[in-house]
Amino acid sequence: MADLAGVLADLRTESAGLDALVAPLTPDDWQRATPSEGWTIATQIGHLAWTDDVAVLAATDAGAFGAALTAALAEIDTYVDRAAHEWSSRPDLLDIWRSGRDRLAAALTAVPAGAKVPWFGPPMSATSMATARLMETWAHGQDVADALGVQRPATDRIRHVAHIGVRTRDFAYLVRNLPAPAGEFRVELTAPSGEVWTWGPDDATQRVSGPALDFCLLVTQRRHRCDLALVAVGADADAWLDIAQAFAGPPGAGRKPGAFA
Repeated sequence: MADLAGVLADLRTESAGLDALVAPLTPDDWQRATPSEGWTIATQIGHLAWTDDVAVLAATDAGAFGAALTAALAEIDTYVDRAAHEWSSRPDLLDIWRSGRDRLAAALTAVPAGAKVPWFGPPMSATSMATARLMETWAHGQDVADALGVQRPATDRIRHVAHIGVRTRDFAYLVRNLPAPAGEFRVELTAPSGEVWTWGPDDATQRVSGPALDFCLLVTQRRHRCDLALVAVGADADAWLDIAQAFAGPPGAGRKPGAFA
């Protein structure tokens, strides 16, 4: 995968694309409902601005982040929603999100080599944190695009999303109190450019294949599996596609089949 500078460059580009979608919106448009129940476009951007801010805290002040994490765990079912709605009501939300993106890039760049940044899931390197922020930006950007009826062009930047989706396989079992499969899976995805991306041993008996875009929509729970062209070989691989999630926190409700047909 790319180094920190490369991931941050892709994160800036991904964020700029979403920025271009929301910047021209009217106040009424900002209040449009998105596929996430109870979340408007403003809520989606508020969530991104808040999580960027918390990521800066994690990268610069582990003690203060620890206190925030304790508070989050005490109200885990409502914490994320409450923060997103609170931030979405700020009149200068777009400027806050933009400046927060710059602060995040600077904070991650300053993380010492080899150091881990604490988070709501397992601690991560600065590069992994940047990858996670790109995944979130892409996923919540999909919600915004769906709300606006916009078809976003797929780019090979989604390799970062696919990578974190593969790497979080066991986490999806952990948050459901299920045992993770013992062996590695083979994942073979066709990129928007036509390149084939692979993870895991070539001789693995449990396999997943299909379009990279579909895999990314699945692991971010932006489309139901029934609406995607993913193929699983093996019972364990098949079961994983029903629970896969690339994001930290409790299992999400996902999307209903046929919601975007």
